[in-house]
Amino acid sequence: MRILLLCHSFNSLSQRLHVDLRELGHMVSVELDIHDDLTREAVALFQPDLIIAPFLKRAIPADVWQQVLTLIVHPGIRGDKGPNALDWAILDNESRWGVTLIEARAEMDAGPVWAWREFAMRPATKSSLYRQEVTEAAVACVLEALERMAAGNAEPLAARNDGSGVVRGAVPAACRMLDPQKMSAEEALTIIRASDGDPGAGLTVGDKTYRVFNACLAEDLSGAPGRLLGSDGRCVAVAFCEGALWIGHARESGKNRLKLPAANVFADCALLPKLDAPQNMTYTEARGVGIIRFNFYNGAMSVADCNALRQIVAAVRQRPLKVLVLIGSADCWSNGIHLSVIESANSPADESWSNINAMNDLVREIILAQDRIVLAGLTGNAGAGGVFLSLAADRVLMREGVILNPHYKDMGNLYGSEYWTYLLPMRVGEARARTVTQARLPMGIEEALRLGLASARLPRNPAAADAALLDYAFALAQNPAIDDIISEKAERRNRDEAAKPLAAYREEELVRMKKNFYGFDPSYHVARHNFIRKVPKSRTPVTLAIHRAMGADNRSTGGRTR
Repeated sequence: MRILLLCHSFNSLSQRLHVDLRELGHMVSVELDIHDDLTREAVALFQPDLIIAPFLKRAIPADVWQQVLTLIVHPGIRGDKGPNALDWAILDNESRWGVTLIEARAEMDAGPVWAWREFAMRPATKSSLYRQEVTEAAVACVLEALERMAAGNAEPLAARNDGSGVVRGAVPAACRMLDPQKMSAEEALTIIRASDGDPGAGLTVGDKTYRVFNACLAEDLSGAPGRLLGSDGRCVAVAFCEGALWIGHARESGKNRLKLPAANVFADCALLPKLDAPQNMTYTEARGVGIIRFNFYNGAMSVADCNALRQIVAAVRQRPLKVLVLIGSADCWSNGIHLSVIESANSPADESWSNINAMNDLVREIILAQDRIVLAGLTGNAGAGGVFLSLAADRVLMREGVILNPHYKDMGNLYGSEYWTYLLPMRVGEARARTVTQARLPMGIEEALRLGLASARLPRNPAAADAALLDYAFALAQNPAIDDIISEKAERRNRDEAAKPLAAYREEELVRMKKNFYGFDPSYHVARHNFIRKVPKSRTPVTLAIHRAMGADNRSTGGRTR
């Protein structure tokens, strides 16, 4: 089928559908919901058999859905109608929630139902639930509808979206405000989780109001409600009438304010007592395996993050272990350098330079672990430099459903570093390396395995994937041939170094990166600014909108489903 994805932005769910539908053999094009006339033009050019709307913020023109069958992914149970469905589910402490695939009609979220799925709610942020449970449920709904269409049953399951859900408007701003004088830390945490990503939960400290994100309970801490209790240099502890919270990220209220580590945002944090917050990087050992776990909010790694993780890797390299496994979070492995911190710097060019060099130092530390086998456990999505960070390991184990974006060019034609010019061709070959970086398209596990970007498959469920990853590491550590495997690795690294030193790859990459950061072409700085400030795109990139490159004359044979 010819399927047009119509979306407000090409977010994680849209990328997952793009990958899975193309893998099934469908021709997929994307149109960002910028203007109704552009949507109409996309339909005229592509002549889709089906339109799927995974992520929208406004209504689709009636003449579009009247012309082509249009299915909307609604992140709510049957009968739920209105925006902020997942936000409400968290605020209301729903034990179960779901996704409903609804045919577009004039009344929002009320049309015929083509499929639905339900899932148990976790005590997690809106973003985490969206990336995991909502995405899996949405994909299952879309694939079910397509299977029925392929079988000749192109009819909805219900004539109208009715069920136990209710009609609700947007969450009022007042419901997102935290009141330390009246709220417990648990109550505040629920609001922060429901407001994660956008717009954040409101918190007034002194005479300033902030938006806060990425919180967890601060065990054994208490104080006067509303008081800032201390900081670890990243997070800030805030007291409530019962208990306290560690706030990981915050931004000042107002337009175009940047979301940053909380200690960079709250006033006078340098004067606060130094306290130990929960770490986003930990190390343990089990059954002869070193296990480093890390969790970077939205996958962004600042200079401090890179240096801290490198120091852990360097320390673990002194341990007498033959297997080291690196495990990221089930939401994000890594997306590379921290664009928000860079954007907030007095000199974004200088901060970019420091950040990419810190990433390079980390990658080099992993590559040089020649006396052990390093495993990268990609249980969450990865992009840009985060993908190449994983390739520094000897083997990449990837969870089903994870999406990779192994390219930089959408960020103002950024060249990239992290030794990618060594690591990528070594895995996939020179020709495929050029294709991967130039295509600018998301990639799923099937393509990653075919190309060699992934070495082995992990189960789709995050907990099962984590267990399978550790079992793999334990078995490798006990493999009678482990010494030979390590010896072969060391010999290969020595041959590579003799042919062309790692320092040469780094120097060549950084020559190009210096031009991106300090050169006359401001594309990287403009793209970063627009990305961080969420400036709407004025057009859909032609790498996604293939209909704008192909035109209507190239339409292949095949009938409509409507």
